[in-house]
Amino acid sequence: MKAPLPTNEAERLAALKEYHILDTGAEQSYDDITTLAAHICEVPIALISIVDEARQWFKSKVGLEQQQTSRDVAFCAHAILQNEPFVVRDATKDRRFADNALVTGEPHVRFYAGIPLINPEGLALGTLCVVDHQPRQLSAKQQEALQALSRQVMALLELRRVSARLADALEHVKTLEGLLPICAWCKRIRDDKGYWDQIEAYFHKHTGADFTHGICPECLEKAHAKWEHKRSATEAAPAGN
Repeated sequence: MKAPLPTNEAERLAALKEYHILDTGAEQSYDDITTLAAHICEVPIALISIVDEARQWFKSKVGLEQQQTSRDVAFCAHAILQNEPFVVRDATKDRRFADNALVTGEPHVRFYAGIPLINPEGLALGTLCVVDHQPRQLSAKQQEALQALSRQVMALLELRRVSARLADALEHVKTLEGLLPICAWCKRIRDDKGYWDQIEAYFHKHTGADFTHGICPECLEKAHAKWEHKRSATEAAPAGN
């Protein structure tokens, strides 16, 4: 049975792109987690599965040759529909999976347990999952350990997203380090398309920064002196002028 799409699918896919994780190479930090998951749960297969629009892609895998499968047959496509662990004790006895190609053929899935990888915005990107060729169940301790490992996967993904955002911010800073065409009269800045923006609008557009306004001490002193001079001039002016 094909899993339905999450109600927040468009938002989920948009968030997934921010991590720049799909189709990246193997990384030891992720492989260590799947190795531990397989060992702790005593299963032949452990995967970090990222669910894309039409596929599930494996960032890390133990005991499986495929790099990805169709989303239509993915157990993980069902797992991301909930926030809790998704467990199938015997796929041959579950009407959702009994005729699934991954059950009737290689890798002959019988047992599946997947922990959704949920980001800080509450969106499930994929799973950390374990698979066995035999029906079984996890002990409470094994399930607890698998959930702890899933949090480590999510921490690695978040670090990747933050790094990407910092790199993008630095790129914007490099852009702003060059010469900026600025009007000597009104102080507007000309952008690459020839439009003139207020300085606040320009910096917000390129860095996302917002502005608050105040008066620095030097300008305040100048404004005060100018106001005093104007007041003195007014008082000194002859009556009736």
